[in-house]
Amino acid sequence: MPNPQLSILVVDDAKFSSVMIGRVLSKAGYEDVRFANSASAALELIEQRPANVLLADWLMPEMDGLELTAQVRQQDEMSDHYTYIILLTGRDGQDVLSKAFDHGVDDFIGKSAMNDQLVPRVYAADRLCGSLQRLIRENRLLTENIARLEQRNLIDSVTGLGNARYLHQRLGDSLRQIESRGGALCYLVIGLPEIHSQRERYGEHFHQELLRGVARRLQQLVRPLDVLSCLDEGHFGLLTLVDDLRGCSPSSFKRLHDGLNLKAFKTSEGFISIRAGIGLVSLDASTLPAEPQTITSRAEALLPNAYATGRIVPLRYTQPA
Repeated sequence: MPNPQLSILVVDDAKFSSVMIGRVLSKAGYEDVRFANSASAALELIEQRPANVLLADWLMPEMDGLELTAQVRQQDEMSDHYTYIILLTGRDGQDVLSKAFDHGVDDFIGKSAMNDQLVPRVYAADRLCGSLQRLIRENRLLTENIARLEQRNLIDSVTGLGNARYLHQRLGDSLRQIESRGGALCYLVIGLPEIHSQRERYGEHFHQELLRGVARRLQQLVRPLDVLSCLDEGHFGLLTLVDDLRGCSPSSFKRLHDGLNLKAFKTSEGFISIRAGIGLVSLDASTLPAEPQTITSRAEALLPNAYATGRIVPLRYTQPA
């Protein structure tokens, strides 16, 4: 049975299509259905009240469905919400499917098959939305609890990530692991050189809001077993283990650099772009022993060059003279 209170937003510049979709959804038992005739109008409605499911035409004037998807995902980041996005399209082909999913679309329906597929796809979205929203709420409560407890001062209270002390403990554990089992270690320090001036301009609430946004963005970009930490008010650390040093090249982490530098963050002050620099230190068992503090210090020393060049600056670790 459908959830009558599932919030659905239909976005289509063709009024006839919207009316037809609304009738089908209403007949299926959905009561909370809103309509927008443009992507900008849809964003205003979502700002007022988030939607569980967004049904949008791929081809619209001014802003198409893929651009709308990117905007909605930014709003989701700030509101701890997930909008299930289904695009309606007359386009076919595997390249279309790949392009939609690469841009964050959850599903899409060919207009030629909409009469048969619309309600079943919304049913599926309905079930997934319930699970996703529950997980988001549980994760938010968990983050709040962790921040309050601070787990013996190993947790950063603003972002809920591990702090510098936690990072050094995990770095020591990882060094012992590669010494006994082999493999290689990559340590990245991510610096935000403009965050302090932004803090002075917009205030402490904004500063914490932006740090949480950066933390969420990074969590989406790293691998599940990577160790991500907030080192201080302007730096994050990332620790990852790979099979060999070839996995520690700057190209392996380009997604992090681009994800921070090329995509703005939605905040209470509007969309804010940041500048991030990354220093990368790599090593394997051949250069051990090594101290965690030495590794992190060498990574931090790479940041000025990273800021100046706009690139990830790598360093292969060697023993101090």
